[in-house]
Amino acid sequence: MARQGMLLVYTGDGKGKTTASLGVTLRAIGRGMKVKYFQFIKSPERTYGEQIALRKLGVETVQLGIGFTWTKTPEEHREALKLAWAQVKEVLKDDSIDLLVLDELNNALAITRFPVEDVLPLEEVMEAIQNRPKTMHLVVTGRSAHPSLIAMADLVSTIDATKHYYEEQDVKAMKGLEF
Repeated sequence: MARQGMLLVYTGDGKGKTTASLGVTLRAIGRGMKVKYFQFIKSPERTYGEQIALRKLGVETVQLGIGFTWTKTPEEHREALKLAWAQVKEVLKDDSIDLLVLDELNNALAITRFPVEDVLPLEEVMEAIQNRPKTMHLVVTGRSAHPSLIAMADLVSTIDATKHYYEEQDVKAMKGLEF
């Protein structure tokens, strides 16, 4: 029986969405699957623990963003999103990929600080996801998943923020836990 590609969405305000995608990635690697991992917001100018580990495991890992939306100009972010979407749109057609992770795509689609619809068109994104190769598993992470994506997904996990040391103890992001 041919494998049916699943669409898994990890969303919500709690910590653990990227971590969930990494768990799926590890399982796929363990089963000999070809995996690609793209991050929409994180910048290639920084290093991240998951990036280091995935590269050691032979997974193509690409940071497509330029950081948080308040760290650069809207024009810089818009250009990064435009280039990111052009690259990912092509990868979504590649039938040699077993698992594709689009980390923080939800965040990118939900940006309201500046317009993104013309550089990351929701309708085009949804169409590309719908028309990906039938055997490609796709994981999409990030806060504020669009209702259309939630409706299309085979699995949606919403990760709630019950307690976090950022707020509770005023602890900053820690190497190995957050990045």
